[in-house]
Amino acid sequence: MDIVVLVKQVPDTESIIQIGEDGVSINTDDIKWVMNPYDELAVEAALQIKESQGGTITILSMGPDKTVETIRTALAMGADKGIHISDPSAEGSDALSRAKLLSEAIKTISFDLVIAGMRAVDEDNYLVGSAVAEYLDIPQISQVTKVVVQDQTVTCHRIIEGATLVTKTPLPVLFTTQRGLNEPRYASLPGIMKAKKKPIDTLSLSDLGISPETVGMAGRKINISALNFPPDREPVKMIDGENASEIASKLVKILHEEVKVI
Repeated sequence: MDIVVLVKQVPDTESIIQIGEDGVSINTDDIKWVMNPYDELAVEAALQIKESQGGTITILSMGPDKTVETIRTALAMGADKGIHISDPSAEGSDALSRAKLLSEAIKTISFDLVIAGMRAVDEDNYLVGSAVAEYLDIPQISQVTKVVVQDQTVTCHRIIEGATLVTKTPLPVLFTTQRGLNEPRYASLPGIMKAKKKPIDTLSLSDLGISPETVGMAGRKINISALNFPPDREPVKMIDGENASEIASKLVKILHEEVKVI
């Protein structure tokens, strides 16, 4: 079983975000970078499948040099090797361009299963996993909360409104992970030491046969016009009262006289 896990390095959700001077990006000077939380679920899912089925796990990511830190984190958890797509011309790629780059990298290796987080917490577009499956021309199942791999087939559970949908498909397939699928393990000290010796291959656009004009800022289909923080809101007004009837009466008065909605 050859498994590929897509991971992305994102700002820690506890970091204080500031808008950059250009008005269309964030200031990254004091940002702490971590593995996307949903990708941690994907790595853990791959590890559990490997433990039951055997095989290898390849971690695939793209980004600047610091992205290697996140790949090493996944290797310390137990993955076998990494691939890092690193090329200045790929900087600023939108979701579709990233999916194109990732899929071309996957085509260079053997794979039976591709796993990705259902979304990245930085851009929140839910797009890359599905687009990678489309570029690879394989089935994809999104937002999986339970997975069973057996006899060259994958059975996935996903929550839909009022029910659980169970989908079964033969390999190869891509699925994306949702919270509740598992609890990602921590990297052990021996795992961290071993990760330093595990191989990470670096690929450029020329290695993938991709023209710089089709990715990066030049290939974007969606452009950011401006970033702005949400406007300040007025403080919440608390309504006191001895009982529900008194509170309701005060609320109606406020809605009528101050808010003027009734």
